[in-house]
Amino acid sequence: MDIDGDWVAAQLRACAERIILPGYQRVASARKPDGSIVTSADLDSQSFLQGQLAQRYPNIPLLGEEMSAAEQQQVLDSSNLLWCLDPLDGTSNFAAGVPVFGISLALMDAAGPLQAWIYDPMRQDLYTALRGAGAFLNGKALHVREAPALRATVGVVDYKRLTRELALRLLTQQPFHSQRNFGSCVLEWSWLAAGRYHFYLHGAQQLWDRAAGSLILTEAGGQMSTLDAALLPQRDLQKTSVLATLDPQLHIAWREYLAVEFPKSQA
Repeated sequence: MDIDGDWVAAQLRACAERIILPGYQRVASARKPDGSIVTSADLDSQSFLQGQLAQRYPNIPLLGEEMSAAEQQQVLDSSNLLWCLDPLDGTSNFAAGVPVFGISLALMDAAGPLQAWIYDPMRQDLYTALRGAGAFLNGKALHVREAPALRATVGVVDYKRLTRELALRLLTQQPFHSQRNFGSCVLEWSWLAAGRYHFYLHGAQQLWDRAAGSLILTEAGGQMSTLDAALLPQRDLQKTSVLATLDPQLHIAWREYLAVEFPKSQA
């Protein structure tokens, strides 16, 4: 099916302008059963985008973060072609006033992510990718960038979702120069693809956290795996760990390090 990528991007921008940005620091938050934060902006954004996409592409169902697990699984099981949406990633940042959050949308087929859009409303940055056709930031192609040796790198590490053993070893025997954690998986994928840091370690990502971002990084020339060197699952609701780099050689260095230091690291 021929998808109008510019139209899709316009819907993400409209969602940000009409729903997300007006609610920034203004809407109340609540906790979902899993302990994560949700706001009316998350729910309204998903409703808006689901409606727009259904009107334009009525035969493509949507799997959204704010659906129940049963609804999500039903979409996965019933259709090869589907949308995978995170309507507001970085909700804790959004609710607290930290200007780091984004919208992520992927079109997926039986093989995984086929087309991707991630929009950063605070910086008005649009990241896009099409399988086999490259990745782009505001229309400018993204490419592999050479990273320094592992000990000199700066990366994003989400410590709270790593295994206790791995987190403690990284804290006490740090093999890299410095780390950050921005609190929005979809922007962390995008910023890595744009060459804004060198590596990414995360212990437990959902499908909507990684679907669009993993395609953008792949099409930029980056490499990714789970922490224990398996391929990332392409259509699976199980949480998975992530090791990702823009420089393929750095990915090899991290895999060698983890294989020696943490042979039992698990997703």
